[in-house]
Amino acid sequence: MKLLHSPNEHVISMGASFGTEADSYLVCVQNEDGAYQTQANSNAEKTRKTTGASFVVFNGALKTSSGFIGKSSIVEDGLMVQITPNTMEALRQSFRDKKDFQIPCGKVNSPDSREYVNIRWVEQRGNGFLSVFVSPVDGRSLEAVPSVKLQQEAEFETAGKCIKCTEVFYVLKSEAVSFANIPTAHSQFLKEIATSCCAALSVHLMSLTQSHINNLGLRIFTEADVVEYQAGSGGKLLPQAYMNELDNVLIPVIHGGNVALLHYPMELEFIFFITERLD
Repeated sequence: MKLLHSPNEHVISMGASFGTEADSYLVCVQNEDGAYQTQANSNAEKTRKTTGASFVVFNGALKTSSGFIGKSSIVEDGLMVQITPNTMEALRQSFRDKKDFQIPCGKVNSPDSREYVNIRWVEQRGNGFLSVFVSPVDGRSLEAVPSVKLQQEAEFETAGKCIKCTEVFYVLKSEAVSFANIPTAHSQFLKEIATSCCAALSVHLMSLTQSHINNLGLRIFTEADVVEYQAGSGGKLLPQAYMNELDNVLIPVIHGGNVALLHYPMELEFIFFITERLD
């Protein structure tokens, strides 16, 4: 929202989520000499018609003296769109008004060779979100379940292995509660839960990976004043020894002042990954 309302910001960047409409996707590949190049990863049996990207960047610093009304180009695994300051302001306004917008690209004096970048507002599919995940707790599909990405500030490492929470899914249990109406302050609660779980499990990273547990989920049930949780991986609940560690950290966090934010009937599913530290 700050970007949309600030006239001093010249760049708007957006991450993209996975879309089933695309038959191919841009990927950025490092070759043997260390340089990166863009490729399109596609199904060899199909003709490529719709290519997905990981991000789009709108850069409003294009000078009118450049001879271009706009430029679009592939950068790594995303799209860069260079536009003039006037077009950037018009784009901001279209975002604020939630209206479609078209950006013509090409040389000013070559109207016959135009390319167009179209921003379209479309009807939501389900809850408007799409995930390629299934729940590590019990294998339930999380497709079309609303979610938020987590930026984890602290690092939790043991013996060269790291654990990180990447995403939280919201399974809403009441039609009276919408994803958009959940308080902003709820994000702090998510961070506290994620950090506490990482801290509790970080001392067990070696034994977890030896048990082939590299991806796990924590599901918290909230309804009225009752809060319960499960943790699992590969569709099975975690052994009790790990649950005891989680009990010690989760119970104080859940009942430590943020309980007012949990008066929404829903399930919160935290997704964790255990990876090798590369540096």
